[in-house]
Amino acid sequence: MRKFVFFGGKGGVGKTTVSSAYAHKCAEAGLETLVVSTDPAHSTADVFDQAFSDEPRPVEGYDALSAMEIDPDEEVTRHLMGIKRAMGDQVSPAIVNEIDRQVELAHQTPGAHEAALFDRFIDVMRNSDEYDRVVFDTSPTGGTLRLLSLPEYLGGWIDRLVEKREQSIDLFEKAAIGNREPRRTRVGDPIVARLRERKENFEFAGETLRNEAAFFLVLNPDELSIRETRRAVDSLDDYGLTVVGLVVNRLTPEPEDHEEGRGARFLRRRCATERERLAEVRNSFEQPVAGVIETRVAEVKGDFLADVADELDIEVATDGPPAR
Repeated sequence: MRKFVFFGGKGGVGKTTVSSAYAHKCAEAGLETLVVSTDPAHSTADVFDQAFSDEPRPVEGYDALSAMEIDPDEEVTRHLMGIKRAMGDQVSPAIVNEIDRQVELAHQTPGAHEAALFDRFIDVMRNSDEYDRVVFDTSPTGGTLRLLSLPEYLGGWIDRLVEKREQSIDLFEKAAIGNREPRRTRVGDPIVARLRERKENFEFAGETLRNEAAFFLVLNPDELSIRETRRAVDSLDDYGLTVVGLVVNRLTPEPEDHEEGRGARFLRRRCATERERLAEVRNSFEQPVAGVIETRVAEVKGDFLADVADELDIEVATDGPPAR
């Protein structure tokens, strides 16, 4: 199994349960494991009965498991302040306020959360040498796909920005000092340097996601979830990211044969419908079903988490030597 393992899917299908169970499985196998939540709902703390922050923290009761929860709102604020500081150092005081206003407006537009979150996302991957396995509990499918598409789209966008910036420096310097070599380009323009650094980060993320990451989608046995999963598989494929397996979560347990009454009849009909949906998933998707998880009577934590981990037929062993 690759180092970075992602569990995605539409909101509410049980990604946190599955990702936490897989992280448990890896840690119990002796792998130094980090589970990362990028979902604003942040249920990881509920699963492990422990508060987490945006820095890795050991999970109580485990020798090899850590967890962290990335808060998108905090990342947007941090991203905003970082851009303001960088731009403030490069422009004249006369336009600092206008720059601040434009940056504030930009961070209120669709996609701002994804762009801000991506910096932290890259940071986690770059600084994961101490872990053998990093498990991502991602946000609902739409947001995740926008996040994962950033390397491809922003790389080309940054190329164009660098080109325009170099052209503007050239024209500015020629107008100021005549037709001599532009001083800023020769000594290194800080804005161009920052843009190139950003592009390198996106290229690193894109290469890592394609070559060192495995993607699983979690779904429930209902038509809406199946349709959403089918769209997600196609979209990930468009980005060059392959889904290697599906986890069908929250199947209704069947009643005992001797049970009668309205509740038992309802459960049997419900189970029959869900089994039809499960068969549809097995027969219509190229990806194998890597786990079938029944609904529990209480929240999945403690012993329940270990039970769910046993129901996941997902490889644990790493593709390479452990990171130490």
